[in-house]
Amino acid sequence: MRYSSVTLLPIAAIALTLASCQQPREIYADKGWVRLSAVKDHPAVAYFTLHGGPADATLVSVTSPAVIKTELHESMTSGSTASMAPVRTVTLPAGGKVDFAPGGKHVMLYDVNPSIKVGDTLPLVFTFSDNLRIQIDAPVIAAGAPAPKG
Repeated sequence: MRYSSVTLLPIAAIALTLASCQQPREIYADKGWVRLSAVKDHPAVAYFTLHGGPADATLVSVTSPAVIKTELHESMTSGSTASMAPVRTVTLPAGGKVDFAPGGKHVMLYDVNPSIKVGDTLPLVFTFSDNLRIQIDAPVIAAGAPAPKG
């Protein structure tokens, strides 16, 4: 059976209309990675990018089954003094993104299971105030190693 462009044109129009009616993308995280500490018994740190969904969201925790305790943190600089402090929540704007990166927001990972080694992946579970939970597997790198690309 052969179709003419006149026959296919309405089908293409319907397909474009349906594609434009898709729900906005849900919240997701990517570019995650974990840097182990160079000093035994010091915390590791996790970095990633959060992407907002159709509505504002509030991140309340990032946990991992291989970690005893986690804390959301933010680094700041005032003059020549750098410091960091825990934060209770992080707002993720609708359709926006929030980077957790060196020198800014990050997650402190206390008491990482000693079986976790460079080259492994560490599951990170993100929990939001509406009880939404998402998970990514973040590659583990050594202290001092360059951040993964991408």
